[in-house]
Amino acid sequence: MKRLDQKIANIHAGSTSPKDFIIADAKDADMAFGLTAPGPQTGACRNACNESEGCWKTLDQYLEQIRSVIAQDIVDIMLLSASNLERLAMQERLFVKSAITPAARANDTSDMWVVRGGKYPTDHPSRSFRTADICHIKYGKITEDCSQPFTGADLGLYSITFTNNIDWDYKTLSDFHDFRLEAERKQFRYILEVFNPNVDPGLPDRKVAGFINDHIIRTLAGVTQVGRPVFLKIPYNGPGPLEELVAYDPGLIVGIMGGGAGTTLDAFQLIHDARKHGARVALFGRKINLSEHPLAFIELLRRIVDGEIPPVEAVRVYHSMLRESGIRPQRVLQQDLQLSTNKMSDT
Repeated sequence: MKRLDQKIANIHAGSTSPKDFIIADAKDADMAFGLTAPGPQTGACRNACNESEGCWKTLDQYLEQIRSVIAQDIVDIMLLSASNLERLAMQERLFVKSAITPAARANDTSDMWVVRGGKYPTDHPSRSFRTADICHIKYGKITEDCSQPFTGADLGLYSITFTNNIDWDYKTLSDFHDFRLEAERKQFRYILEVFNPNVDPGLPDRKVAGFINDHIIRTLAGVTQVGRPVFLKIPYNGPGPLEELVAYDPGLIVGIMGGGAGTTLDAFQLIHDARKHGARVALFGRKINLSEHPLAFIELLRRIVDGEIPPVEAVRVYHSMLRESGIRPQRVLQQDLQLSTNKMSDT
């Protein structure tokens, strides 16, 4: 049994143990950022034409980091694009003997099209779109029967964004309905990611969290157990909204997303606060990928949720690990001990 499956079973059986908190590394950023997904390249630019925009790590470097995280064996889920899943799971077979569950992004809505010069995430209400097909995620190709044992992954992340625009929200829910039915036929599990509105929803900021919570419950109220997500992935909109959602339906496992990179304390405080207020999952992408030492970063995330170390002390330990590894930090310690993106911390 994969570690994820055991933890999900434990949670549904009533476990509140920190050991059953689920951590996912989201390495699916190539389906959002394109070429810049792996992060900035250190050293001199390899291509002079990119000097004005910066230099970026290659796909090979991105894949090597993913391999190192799999070998470390701390995270519970590795979320990938379908193409990288094909290479690492189907061709290299890296998950066969691993306790880590592979997963793939099952759709890529327009608010994820974060390409250089693009205005899609900020100027247009999110529109649903799917590049990957479930059969491609499971087998790397279309087959007549997608319910057979898989070689890729039987878990995907499906994203929706409510904008308070009736036309686009209707289309979003219609496409989600079609995806759920297809997933049921093809024996495919999914994580439901719900973003905050990517355009002005015509609501005061303080009303957005309630708008999202109501939409989540309303959307899933008509979905029977066979079509429900394994868990949710939502923004951390503060202690109150998270506790409200968790308390409403204990059978609905709630996870939080990481968002932008921010400082190290942003990430460490976020996972601490989210677990404290009822989240059982954290899916971090840029916070891990853009850190100076992803393996040390992941190790400390695990120690924080296990209750071994508080966030501020974890930042200090992280900087010590950087020094020991000969890695120059992006920020001096005092700057890294400040909150910048996680403004809703309750500590």
